[in-house]
Amino acid sequence: MKLNKLIYGVLSCFFLSSCADKMDYKEYSNYDANYVKRTFGDVGGLVANIYLGLDTDFGNYSGAVLGSATDESEYAYSGNQIEDFYNGSWSPTNAKSSMWTTCYNQIANCNLYLEEFTGLTFSDYELISDYKQEMFRYNNYQYEVRFLRAYYYFYLVRQYGAVPFTDHVLTAAEVNTLERRPAEEIFDYVISECDAIKDLIVEDYANLGDMAPSGESLETGRANKRVVLALKARAALYAASPLFNTNNDVELWHRAALANKELINACESAKMKLIDDYSSLWSKDSYSDALDELIFGRRATRTTNSFEGYNFPIGLENCKGGNCPTQTLVDAYEMQATGLRPDETTGYDSSLPYYDGRDPRFYLTIAKNGDEKWPNWNTTPLQTYQGGVNAEPLSGATPTSYYLKKYCQTAVDLRSSTASTTYHTWITFRLGEFYLNYAEALFKYLELSGTEKAADVTTDEFTMSARAAVKKVRDRAKMPGFPTGMGNDAFWKKYQNERMVELAFEGHRFWDVRRWKEGDKHFKSITEMKITKNSDTYTYTRKVVNRQWDDKMYFFPIPQSERSKNPNLAQNPGW
Repeated sequence: MKLNKLIYGVLSCFFLSSCADKMDYKEYSNYDANYVKRTFGDVGGLVANIYLGLDTDFGNYSGAVLGSATDESEYAYSGNQIEDFYNGSWSPTNAKSSMWTTCYNQIANCNLYLEEFTGLTFSDYELISDYKQEMFRYNNYQYEVRFLRAYYYFYLVRQYGAVPFTDHVLTAAEVNTLERRPAEEIFDYVISECDAIKDLIVEDYANLGDMAPSGESLETGRANKRVVLALKARAALYAASPLFNTNNDVELWHRAALANKELINACESAKMKLIDDYSSLWSKDSYSDALDELIFGRRATRTTNSFEGYNFPIGLENCKGGNCPTQTLVDAYEMQATGLRPDETTGYDSSLPYYDGRDPRFYLTIAKNGDEKWPNWNTTPLQTYQGGVNAEPLSGATPTSYYLKKYCQTAVDLRSSTASTTYHTWITFRLGEFYLNYAEALFKYLELSGTEKAADVTTDEFTMSARAAVKKVRDRAKMPGFPTGMGNDAFWKKYQNERMVELAFEGHRFWDVRRWKEGDKHFKSITEMKITKNSDTYTYTRKVVNRQWDDKMYFFPIPQSERSKNPNLAQNPGW
């Protein structure tokens, strides 16, 4: 790698939202290092472009989301590459390796920046009126870059386990000789980096005081202290989970509970809380409407309608069906009055759908037969029964009898004569997740320490119980809290169900089931619902669809293309 060449090119404009407003991503061309070092703007552009690799999932697999490789949903079109995850086609030569390339490219950019672009003084600009403010912003860039590097390593270790590691610019010879470092070391690095920078990085870009650049919008989409703490908390939870914590080390759960407590305290000190409207988390204005809960989100400046095109019901103009929630997911939504799943209630009948009186999150996440105004320009109630206008046997019709609402903007019009587009924000970190993370980590720490009914226990160190943390999430949903006195097995089962519901389609399910090492329990099959109309009544028939699962799938295969270049890269077991 030549150090006088930058690793970025002409890029599309978009911005991230964190706690308000935006961070603009401008277009930059390839210039040598000395050219870029001349101005604040060019150096800032290099940092901004490192954010480009942060993950989203608005249909990464030709319209399919990663949830369609789990029990959350099923993609309506056969032959889509998402099926490779469960049909036996996944392999080292079909490794789904885009994030390997993205992460290591961006890690290289981080290392380059930290070696070549820190310590500048921009002496030619010392007399400008906001030189002090520009230098303040510039001096913070190094901490953002260290956060980003840690984030990319977290993504890699989550996906591959042990991975190659470098914190400096590599020569070509070094690149092709790196060996994989144990996952424990990568997690420890991520957590230690977060600890090292958490008190150095800007605490809140919305409150820069005299250091705010004049005449500019606050770039609050950049990583701040709470974002750093969020990465630390999530990484600590993963490191403690069974996939990585093979010795069941109770201290790793303790570390995770402390890390999530630290973030929650920081958020609550900043007056953050769970917002009242669950659906505002993914609205077109979430970067402003969801500020109380959204810790970090990635939002494109360019308006689009592709996600709606992928997922609005078939049978409507220019709509393709797409990612269809499973009956498995529908079953996870409890009855609002009792706080129990339908299949946990007395007199349960599997031939009935139990659509009335469910958890309010069900109606905000999933579109079902008979729903009106979905999307809001559709004047006909959805017909997902066999032969209906939005149903099989139409190509692209839902195989499950459901369509996806979450992340879709209902106002987006796909009709050719009135077509519209809007903004979308991918939720990277939000407070609701971390109440659940805290509950899980604290519960496991206490359970493994021999505590019975651990969900109710508080200590001097942990004054909020696991049950109380889950209640924060359920209160927003207007769902009953978990009962007191639950046995450990009962709490764990109910917690896992709550996590599936609250975080549906936010990119967690694929990884949660893996870190719990429960793939054989959840990913070997899904359940569809088939609806038949009989005059004025309906018949509901469940259909189980089997999928392939092998324990080697807990980790991705190392791409064969990378192993061909570097023989020191050992393959993951089973691949």
